[in-house]
Amino acid sequence: MSNAATMSSMSKYAILGCGSVGHAVAEELAEEGKDVLILDKDESRVEALRDQDLDARTTDIRNEEVADAVADRGVVLILASDVEANKAAVRTIRDRGGDQFIIVRASDPVSEDELTEAGADVVINPSKVIAESALRALETGELEHKAQQLADVLADTDGSLAILTHDNPDPDSIASAVALQAIAEEHDVDADILYHGDIGHQENRAFVNLLGIELVSRDEAPPLSEYGAVALVDHMKSGELDVDVDVDIFIDHYEPEVEYGARFIDVRPNVSSTSTILTKYIQEFDLSPSEAVATALLYGIRAETMDFKRDTTPADLTAAAYLYPFANHDTLEQVESPSMSPETLDVLAEAIQNRQVQGSHLVSNAGFIRDRDALSQAAQHLLNLEGITTTAVFGIADNTIYLAARSKDIRINIGNVLQDAFEDIGEVGGHSTQGSVEIPLGLFTGIETSEDNRDTLLSLTEEAVRKKLFDAMGVESSSESSNGSWRRLLPPLRLRGVRPRR
Repeated sequence: MSNAATMSSMSKYAILGCGSVGHAVAEELAEEGKDVLILDKDESRVEALRDQDLDARTTDIRNEEVADAVADRGVVLILASDVEANKAAVRTIRDRGGDQFIIVRASDPVSEDELTEAGADVVINPSKVIAESALRALETGELEHKAQQLADVLADTDGSLAILTHDNPDPDSIASAVALQAIAEEHDVDADILYHGDIGHQENRAFVNLLGIELVSRDEAPPLSEYGAVALVDHMKSGELDVDVDVDIFIDHYEPEVEYGARFIDVRPNVSSTSTILTKYIQEFDLSPSEAVATALLYGIRAETMDFKRDTTPADLTAAAYLYPFANHDTLEQVESPSMSPETLDVLAEAIQNRQVQGSHLVSNAGFIRDRDALSQAAQHLLNLEGITTTAVFGIADNTIYLAARSKDIRINIGNVLQDAFEDIGEVGGHSTQGSVEIPLGLFTGIETSEDNRDTLLSLTEEAVRKKLFDAMGVESSSESSNGSWRRLLPPLRLRGVRPRR
């Protein structure tokens, strides 16, 4: 019988061994009107089952006759506490050529393997089932408790709520803030979403514009002290906390390096996005998410997991499945396919031209740039090159060196690499797969910028940044210039639609 057949489509069932587990299953099936045959060697138990109008017969499930008794049954549940008896029943049925769907009870991992080899379709270990059920109940109860705590904080908020994203926010941070804003509004609390830096990545700009998300720059917002409460969502990518007031709500999927003493804290490093956490609260509060909120959260999860290809957990998948029917998929397609700006093309072309590779690590200089957010897009594009697991692209703008890094190497934490290389001279933020650095140009080179010394600055910056990065990565950097002989060792690189600048 095909394993694709479902229990609900089968009309006849047999339960072999009817202790407490078998009895519970038999009662459930009988209540659903199923045709159930029960076989058990205990005569008194069989009589008691018959008294309940159940079809029960006295049979030792070890005997070969059991195969004939269940020959007309589509599903056989072998649930005796005696695992050796269960093994014998499975073998007897399979040796007779029976094609029933067999579900059997095991007692430990060893017996699970033995029963599977004997021919069982599904093997159940009651201890494991109980443990999983207990964990699910614990998770459900904990989420209910946490939701009540969050509701209490919102109920105590006198005034509006300031929701802070991390600097230069990405989709996960923005989506999480949008979801918390919706939850706050359901509790009659107005909320502003505040951010530092820029929303420069084209996909992020498209994401915000198409969904009509209202974000307020911290420079244009009222002081945090004027808000009734302050919340941080997905904020740890910015590194250390940069607010000068008490935090009331802290939600993230990265552990903070220090405790902030917030009234409400939910940190879950066992999921891959903060959007997943906020989706669980949307469900717990029994809110029907608006199209914009659902689309934002779904995109936040997809972006953080690289479309479920990176560090995806079951919680991320179930959250995405919940959001899917509420989201606008035409909008998602538009967000994920924005046009590339000329500035980004220029930066990408320069990064391709100036790339230097050591092992699986690539570092490149994009020169003087106008759009610093194009660096992160260039770093992501270059990560797709064959054999490359870590990229870093840097450039100069506004007397500042900006650097963006990406990594898919599970052996390193690129955020820590950048900390080791630059924390003493610049601002560093990041985590295991991505990071960014800002360094005052004068502090790094000791030379003020002018039109006459641009080439000198670029050369000094390039040499120093490359060396610091490769040293922090644990590889030897080439001592030659980016225009030296190392470039001739690299194969020509072509990306459709991109022509490197000469």
